[in-house]
Amino acid sequence: MRRWIAGLLVLSVVASCGQGDQKQLKRSADALRNCAGDQVLSSAEQQAIRAEIEADEKTQKIAQVIEQKVRAGFNGNVLVAQKGLVLYKKCFGYAHFERHERDSLVEDSKFQLASLSKTFTAVGVLKLIEAGKLSFEDTIQHFYPDFPYHGITIRDLLCHRSGLPNYAYAFDDSMKVNFYKREKPYPTNATIMHWFATVKPTPKRYNVPGRHFSYSNTNYMVLASIIEKATGKSYEAFIRKNIFEPLGMHNTFVATTQSDSINMHRTAGYQWNRRLPKDYYDDVVGDKGIYSTTGDLFRWYRALNGDCVLQRKTLAEAFLPRSFEKKGTKNYGYGFRMFVNEMNQPEAIYHSGWWKGYNTMFWFSPKDEYVIILLSNRYNKSVYRVKELIDVLQSHQNTSGVGTDEDGEVEI
Repeated sequence: MRRWIAGLLVLSVVASCGQGDQKQLKRSADALRNCAGDQVLSSAEQQAIRAEIEADEKTQKIAQVIEQKVRAGFNGNVLVAQKGLVLYKKCFGYAHFERHERDSLVEDSKFQLASLSKTFTAVGVLKLIEAGKLSFEDTIQHFYPDFPYHGITIRDLLCHRSGLPNYAYAFDDSMKVNFYKREKPYPTNATIMHWFATVKPTPKRYNVPGRHFSYSNTNYMVLASIIEKATGKSYEAFIRKNIFEPLGMHNTFVATTQSDSINMHRTAGYQWNRRLPKDYYDDVVGDKGIYSTTGDLFRWYRALNGDCVLQRKTLAEAFLPRSFEKKGTKNYGYGFRMFVNEMNQPEAIYHSGWWKGYNTMFWFSPKDEYVIILLSNRYNKSVYRVKELIDVLQSHQNTSGVGTDEDGEVEI
C-alpha cells in the first residue's frame, strides 16, 4: 500500500484517456474482496504497529473527542483506523427515535451517505472508462441526444466543471404538480433527464462548460444516467455488481434497490428529533442515494488504497486537483474532495454529505494511512469538524484551521 501511495503523491503526468483495458470489469471478485478485507497481521506485526503509532494513547484521545461530539448532539456511528488497525469503533443513539431503546444503533446500522455517494458514482464511471465503454471526452449528447446543453463532457461532469444548474432548483413547482397528477409521485433519473430535454431551464442559470468549478448535484445525476445508457443496466444493478458485491460490501445498497433485506438495520433521518419523510427527489441517484455502514466504508477505504478497485494511473487522475481558479488548500478531483499542500499534492482525501437529516464524513490520509468515518442520521454540524481527530492521528503535522462552514463543507 505504501508503494502505491508514494507513486500517487509524486505522479505529475496525467494519464491520457485511451480505451483502457477491456478486461478491467472482469477482475476476480475474490481478489477485490481480499483487497478490501481486513489485513492479516501476525500478533507481532500488530504489536509493532500499535507501538509505532502509539495506538493506546490515540484511542483514548479519540474517545474524548467523540464524547464531546455526543454531548453536542451527535447521533450516529464512528470508525477510526490507522495502518490497518481499528483504533475506535462505536455507536451512539437511535436508528429510530420514536422507538427509543428498542431500536438503538448497531454496527450494521445503514445510513444514507448523501453526497458521499458521489465517490461510488465516480469510480463506476472510471471503471467503464478503463474498460473502454466510456471516454472522458464523450459528451452528454452521445447518450442523450435531446439534452439541451452542448459541449459538456464526462470529464466536466466528474470534476463539477459543467456549469449545469442543480436539478432540485431548475424546475418550477408546476413540474411536481403535473407529475403528481400522473400518479408518479417520485421522479427518477430518467424523469429529470426528460425534464431537461423538454423544459430547457433558463440559460441564466447556465455557465459555459469548463470555465469554472461549480459544485452541482446535477453532474452526478447525469453520470449515473450515462452509466445506465452505456451498460444497459440500472445504476443500482451496475454499482452492486461491479463495486458492492466484489468488495464484500454486503450492507451497502442504493435507495432504489428492490429488496426487503435492505430494511434490516436501516435508519431514518431526523432534523433535531423530527423524523423526515421520504423526499420528492429520494429516487434520483448518483449524486446521493447510497446507504452504507461504517464497516463497509472501511472496506471502501481499503479498496481505494489497495490498488485493486481501479488502476493506479486512474486513481491518480481521480485524486488530481481540478478546481484551480482560486489558490487554496481545498480542491476537487473526480468524485473526491481533497486537502492539498503547497505543491498542490493531496495530503488528505475526503467527501462529506448532507441529505434530509443525514450528514456524513469520509476522510483519509494516504500519507499517514488513517481513515475517519462519521455517519449520522440526525443532522449535527460536529460531524464535519474533524480537526481534533486529525490532530490526534497526525500530531507531527500542522492542521490548524480545520473547521466547518455554514453549508456543511469541511473548511481547511
